[in-house]
Amino acid sequence: MPSEAFVIVGKLGRPRGLAGEIYVTPETDFPQRFVGLKEIYVKDRNRWEKRSLISSRLISGRPALLFEDITTPEEAARLTNRDLAVPRSQAVVLPDDTYFIFDLIGCEVLEEDTDRLIGQVVDVERYPANDVYVIKSTSGEMLRCLAVRQFVRKVDIQERKISVLTAGLLKEEKT
Repeated sequence: MPSEAFVIVGKLGRPRGLAGEIYVTPETDFPQRFVGLKEIYVKDRNRWEKRSLISSRLISGRPALLFEDITTPEEAARLTNRDLAVPRSQAVVLPDDTYFIFDLIGCEVLEEDTDRLIGQVVDVERYPANDVYVIKSTSGEMLRCLAVRQFVRKVDIQERKISVLTAGLLKEEKT
């Protein structure tokens, strides 16, 4: 499967216990998605490897996985820091006006009133109050836009376009 067909949901952490169970650092807002998984894809160098699970559960809110072929903490430790993914078809269904970060990255950012190209989303910074879109402008300058309705007017993932209100986002041009 091509890498675009996968959604990264976490990274393997340190081993837990003596049976080869391993903690997961979730890269998802839905850590409960790990509960009950029977298989998951693990990145091995430049390819995804499908791995079967004996158990998948939450321990104090943190996912822990026990792979079918891993029986010791030493074997589990060899998987530490590897990415975990699920097929895109198994991604969590998001509420309206909520988007996956990987879908936002690469979108063109346009000025709401004029459709003038401002730049492209290159990152999304996550903060407790709200996310911030990091935009590389057409001039190469890095801009930040709060990901709130006041500034982000329309997101069209299919067209890969985001319309924003630019008041306060761009420096005033002197005439």
